[in-house]
Formats: sequence, C-alpha cells, structure tokens
Amino acid sequence: MPIQIIIEKCTGCSLCVKVCPFDAIRIMDKKAQIDLNKCNLCGACVDACKFKAVFLERPDATCALPDIKDYKGIWVFIEQKKGKVQSISYELLGKASELANKLNTQVSAVLIGHDLADQLDEIFWHGADNIYLVEAPEIANFQDEPYTNILVKLIEKYKPEIMLCGASAIGRSLISRVAIKIKAGLTADCTGLDIDESKKILLQTRPAFGGNIMATIISPNFRPQMATVRHKVMQPITPDKKRKGRIIRENFPGEVYFSRTKLLDIIEEVETLINISEADIIVSGGRGMGGKENFQILGELAHVLGAAVGASRAAVDSGWIPYSHQVGQTGRTVAPKIYIACGISGQIQHLVGMQSSKIIIAINKDPEAPIFKIATYGIVGDLTQVVPALTRKFKEVLKK
Repeated sequence: MPIQIIIEKCTGCSLCVKVCPFDAIRIMDKKAQIDLNKCNLCGACVDACKFKAVFLERPDATCALPDIKDYKGIWVFIEQKKGKVQSISYELLGKASELANKLNTQVSAVLIGHDLADQLDEIFWHGADNIYLVEAPEIANFQDEPYTNILVKLIEKYKPEIMLCGASAIGRSLISRVAIKIKAGLTADCTGLDIDESKKILLQTRPAFGGNIMATIISPNFRPQMATVRHKVMQPITPDKKRKGRIIRENFPGEVYFSRTKLLDIIEEVETLINISEADIIVSGGRGMGGKENFQILGELAHVLGAAVGASRAAVDSGWIPYSHQVGQTGRTVAPKIYIACGISGQIQHLVGMQSSKIIIAINKDPEAPIFKIATYGIVGDLTQVVPALTRKFKEVLKK
C-alpha cells in the first residue's frame, strides 16, 4: 500500500484526522486508520504527524519522454448539435489550414454522431483534407464518456501532431478528459495560434495572470499538442466547393459507446434578444455607464441599428445587465462588423473578447482610456449626450 500507519508509533493523537482534506482518517481503538477509497495521497497527514507514524511511499516523479516522431497532421474536433456542424468548427478548420501550410502537413476533421452525411461536403470545403467519421445511433448527441473514449482511441491509432477544439461547453468538457487519458498538455482559451518554424512546434497564446499579460505556451515533449480556442477568435476560410477529401470511417465495440449517464432531452435556449456571439453590430456598455438606468439609451441605439447589447464585466458585476450580455475573457468572444464601446475603459480582459471586431467605435469621457488605442474611431465626451445624439442621427439617416 502506498500509505500506511505504523501502529507501533501511532499514539491516537488525531492530528492527522484534523488535517486530512478528504476525511479519510478515523481513530479506532486509539490508532489511526486510513480509508484508501478516500485517500488522495496528498501527504498532509505525514507532515502533521509528530511521531512519524505515517509512511507514504512517494512515486518517482521522473518518467521517460514518449517517442513523438511518428505524430503527424493537424486534427480539428468538429462540434455538432442535432446533426448540424457548429460554426466554431469552421473557424478552427480555417486556422488549421494556415498552420498546416507551415508544417507541410494535412488537416483532418473528427466528426462523431449519427446520420451526418449531409455535413461532410461543407467540412471539406472549409479546409479538411480528411474526415475521421464515427457514426452510431447511441452517439447521435454529445455525451462525455463515449465521445472521450472514441477520441482517445482515434488519437492512439492515428497519432495526430496537433489537436484543436472549440472552447465551448462541449469542447471544454470533452478535451480536458482526453488530455488526461493520453497524458498530453492542453492550453485552454487560446486567442492566438502559430508555428515555430525552426522547431516545428505549436505556439499557443492566451491571456494569463487575470488577463494582464499574454502568455505563449508550448508542449515540446508530448503529443498531440492540444489547444482550445474560443468562438469568433479565428476566421473561417472562404468555402471552396471544388475541394474533395478522404473519409475514414471507424467503428468500435458497443462498450466504447457506453455512458453511465443518460441523456433525457435537449431543450433549446429561448432567446428574445439578438445573440451577441452572432450579431453584426454590438453596442456595449461598461462601468462608465454609471448605472442600470443608462443602459436604456444603449438599448435605444441598438434597436435603431438592429444591434445586440453587450457589456463589460464591471457592468455585469454591478447588476446593471445580465451575464448573458458579457463580452470578454470571462464572457463571450465576439467579432462583429461594428463594435460600439460606451464607457468601457479597455482593460485586456475585455479586449480579448472583442478585439477581432472589424470596426471599433469608442465613446469615453477619458481621452487617455486604453480603448482608444485599438479603436477605429473615438469620441471623447459624455456618453449620456453622445449616444442619444447618435441614435437621433441614425434614425434620420436610416429613414432615408
């Protein structure tokens, strides 16, 4: 056993009981006993015991590095819901094509589900050279266990060099489990991907330390190199309807598709407002709005423009607008044609969620606000006067 109580030394003092974070130790017959089903081998009891009565055999932390020379190609996990490929997958295929050109390799898509034949052409058109297709009725909809088992088996068989996945609810749930099982590194929520052409490794850039710096992370010794990317950070390529590719169909025994949980139903979210992730125009408010009541003037401008209303984290944390409107590192990533930032200072946590917007219009009374550094157009002034003036002008122009 990796951890033991040395009975001759144990006095039953219960110091180990008090420090165990997993409630795995009990005093019985004046001696400590460890429940190995609960113990996590953290070693807290070893450090706490004054009588050296707990023995923990610590495994050798060193390990041989795997042979990575046989790993080739870039894979993209294709997210589908109810048989429809999600747009984030096309965004990743576009980026994968760019990376593949630098590595002189192929892009492969991994598609799991059922009755997906009508989706295959679009995947090829958006950049895939190959599609690894796994279809069965029991995996028509995403579930953690079977999708993890399938992806692990595919990776072990075909050995991709790079694996990309969307940082969606499905992607985050799936790819972390896969990374653990295959003992690979994983960089989450990347905002930039590139190739170090001298070392032929993936450069994965993401915000770090609360968004105060941008860190570039590498996984030089393990494969595949795995990363998740948020929606709207990358751009899909223009579909080429002449592109063809190879379909590799895989089937697995029934136990691979087994899940300890049962999917009862999928209920679509009812949205009465424009989804900010898909909106072409977003009018966003921050701390400078001054209060909940001032978001009404943003709503009026958004209504005239057919836009969605967004917000910074400060506005959401203040209770002025629901979290579903939040743009930024801890909210949604957006890339509209026009982003109007009202009373938003422009901290990095917000910028990483909207900096891919084609046109950024900043309205702020502080001429030194960081938002002006990335803005296409800037207006220095009181937003409670500027925004209504813009609303009136747009009404007038759009009537014509």
